[in-house]
Amino acid sequence: MTPNKEDYLKLIFEIGGDTQLVSNKQIVAGMHVSAASVSEMINKLGEEKLVAHTPYQGIQLTSAGRKKAAILVRNHRLWEVFLVQCLKYPADAVHQEAEKLEHALTPEMAKRLSAMLGEPRYCPHGGVIPDANGHYLQQSRVTLGTLDVGQSGHIERMIDEVSLIDYTVKIDLRLDDEFTVTAKTLDAVIIKLARTGKELAVDADRADHIFVEL
Repeated sequence: MTPNKEDYLKLIFEIGGDTQLVSNKQIVAGMHVSAASVSEMINKLGEEKLVAHTPYQGIQLTSAGRKKAAILVRNHRLWEVFLVQCLKYPADAVHQEAEKLEHALTPEMAKRLSAMLGEPRYCPHGGVIPDANGHYLQQSRVTLGTLDVGQSGHIERMIDEVSLIDYTVKIDLRLDDEFTVTAKTLDAVIIKLARTGKELAVDADRADHIFVEL
């Protein structure tokens, strides 16, 4: 399915475009589309004053874009919590279902859903859930891919994207896992997990969409 405007806003929000400049390359990697497709959509979002694009520097959400993205993210993540908490879906199987449901969520329904769920603060993938006014707690902007050998931390969150979630399940990398970076190559970040005592080779592109707290 071709990503739409809402998908772009949510991704830009997730990779840090609410507070800093992000690159076309980061968006291409997250969307799995061509650079030309990303440029075309960024131009459209710019015309709608939802993003500001500074050539050769990057893209950032405007105030209007940030609030719109925050509400889209809120609706999506509330449904993810509902699917896991109430319908017992596994966390790696909720993204696409939530994608379909989020567009039907009115502000009143979102308020009631949040209350029923106990006002959750985070989704099953570690992402913060904004409140009804689009306010939210800031999270780490440090990605696994930027760490140096010898640095340690824990997995705080990961981009809410199907192939990434499937990948982390496959290699048994979980939220809150504590780790130490033991080596780096052009293709991977090698980490040792405290939970298992084993080393994992995390694909370099995937590591750029996994956020950590040091």
